[in-house]
This record gives sequence, C-alpha cells and structure tokens, in this order.
Amino acid sequence: MEETLQTIDIKGFKSLFPIEYDAELGDDFFIADITYDRALRMLQYPTRFDGFLGIFCVHGHLSMDINLSTYKVTENSLLFSVPGYIIRVSDVGTDDLKNLRFIVIAVSRGFMSSMRMDFTRLFNESMSVLSNSCIRLEPDELALCSKYMTLAIEIVKNGVTSYKKETIGSLISSVCYFLGGMWADKLSKARRESNPDISARAKLVFDHFLQLVTDNHTSQRNMAFYADKLCLTPKYLSKLVKNVSGRSAPEWIDSFVILEAKNMLKYSEISIKEIVYKLNFPNQSVFYKFFKAHTGLTPSEYRNS
Repeated sequence: MEETLQTIDIKGFKSLFPIEYDAELGDDFFIADITYDRALRMLQYPTRFDGFLGIFCVHGHLSMDINLSTYKVTENSLLFSVPGYIIRVSDVGTDDLKNLRFIVIAVSRGFMSSMRMDFTRLFNESMSVLSNSCIRLEPDELALCSKYMTLAIEIVKNGVTSYKKETIGSLISSVCYFLGGMWADKLSKARRESNPDISARAKLVFDHFLQLVTDNHTSQRNMAFYADKLCLTPKYLSKLVKNVSGRSAPEWIDSFVILEAKNMLKYSEISIKEIVYKLNFPNQSVFYKFFKAHTGLTPSEYRNS
C-alpha cells in the first residue's frame, strides 16, 4: 500500500461488496443486507470510511475496532462511525459463518451536509461516540428502527423520481435525532451509575476534546492547542479529562499518535523518515524515543514483528 491506511467512501465500499443493494442513491446513500463475504477480509486492515456508517447485527457476531476501542458486535447491537474514524474488522465468528448477517447503512459526508444539519455536532453533544460506538437495541427500539429502514427502502424503490433525494434526506434527519436521543439516554444513565459526580458540562467538553484529537493528532500534540480551542486553560482541561475518563489528556493524545504510527508501520510501505514527517516530529530520534517509550519496541522492531 502506498498510503498510510486505505480510505474508502461509499463508492469504494460498493466496489468491495458488489452485491444487490436493498436501497441506494448513487454514491450518497445505501442500505445493504450483507451475509458473510470474503470481502470482509479487506476490512481486516485499518480503514478510514469517509462517511457516516451504521452496522446492525442481525445474526452472528464479529469484533470491530473503532479508533482505540474494540467492540463485540452481537445480535441486535448497533455500531456507529463518523467520518475520520479508523475502523477494522478484527475478528469474525467462525462458528456460524453461513448465518452471519448484518445491515449496513451508509451516508456520504456531502449528502449529510446538504441536509443543513450538523450531524457530527449532534452526536458529539449527545454522546461520546468514540468511547461508546456500540449499543444494544431493546425490542421497542429495534421495531422502530426497522420501520424507518423499511420506509427508506420503499421510498427509494418507488417509481416516483421527483424529490426522492430530499425525501430520504428528511427521513435520515429524523433517524439521526431519534438515534441521538436514544443513545444519549442510554449513555447518560450508564454514566450516572458509574460516576454520579461528573457533570453534563464536563462530559460535553470531554467529547469535544476527543473530536479535536481525532482531527488534529497528526499535527498537534501540545495541550495548549486543545485548551485554546476549547477556551480553557491547559491545567483545567487536563483535570477535567482525567476526572471524566480516568486517563490524562496527554495520554489520550499520545494514544492516537501511537495508533497512527502503528498503522503506518504495519500497513504501509512508506519509510520511517516519511512517518516522522507525517506525524510532525522534529526528527527521527525524538520519534524513536516516543514510540519505544509507549510500546517497548523501536519503530523498526515493531514493523518487523
């Protein structure tokens, strides 16, 4: 591979899975009912999906990595990813491959932007997608989601062509608010039970911090940068992040950088010198010390392991 990771959009996804889609609008939207396919092996490598992705497990199970977390996607669970996140299928249950089945819904970044709805902000304010990208649906939630999906398929397949895209866009907006509210309620309850002393404001700032790190970790490792973006002092931000997550802000930043470095070393053929440049380290010596301090291996040792 010449690039750090494979980056695909809806068009690229459809080329990996050349199947008959239940509903699709060009390269902007699709709903796919996918069974076990060898193309899943292509997703065993870290992949940035340039769009919004929802994966619902109907039967079977698989494990997926999203950024720094691994999720067990089991029957009736829903996993969600936003643009820029690194996804990878880390394991597929081999006990029942023939019955593995999941629904994939994808929306392009451009299509979402055309709805004049700040989708990323909606989810960042209602939940920490990065730390809680997978939830299990209750029967009533599952029934309502199924109705939304059935309606979307019927709209796309209907012979009427006028305003079809606008109709689907409005339906997606409705689904987003429904899922955002549902996800927020679940996570709010879980957070209250696990740490009742953390305020909603602190959780919101933490979510915004994670999004900033997701977007800027290859170029910015200085706490002052993130604190300035959030209009806080570095000291206050460090304390807040530690209280909410149990990890310090520098630890979060370093984890993202290490993840990026590991992906470059394992899944690309670019030189270590180029990696140092891409990750904005001043020289190879500093990068070597940073990498070994976090992994116990030099970059060369990790690449060859």
